Amino acid sequence: MKISDFQTKDVINIVDGKKLGQISDLELDLRQGRIDSIVVPTATRLFGMFGGGNDVVIPWRNIVKIGADVVLVRLDDAKPYRSEEREPAAR
Repeated sequence: MKISDFQTKDVINIVDGKKLGQISDLELDLRQGRIDSIVVPTATRLFGMFGGGNDVVIPWRNIVKIGADVVLVRLDDAKPYRSEEREPAAR
């Protein structure tokens, strides 16, 4: 599967049924040759134009199923992260 294939899929949280958005980026472990997490921009980030927006970083272990059109994830508490820092954003 290509990275561009991931970016066309909607990400849905199965805990609350909420659509989180579409995958904008992947975090890779190049030593292990695997995907560590997927990154989904929050609604406040418009087409990536207002950089520094918040992202939701979803660890690979939280992915339940990758379907033809959607990626189902289990997130009990989706927390936005600063895209530059990957640390919890101030509220």
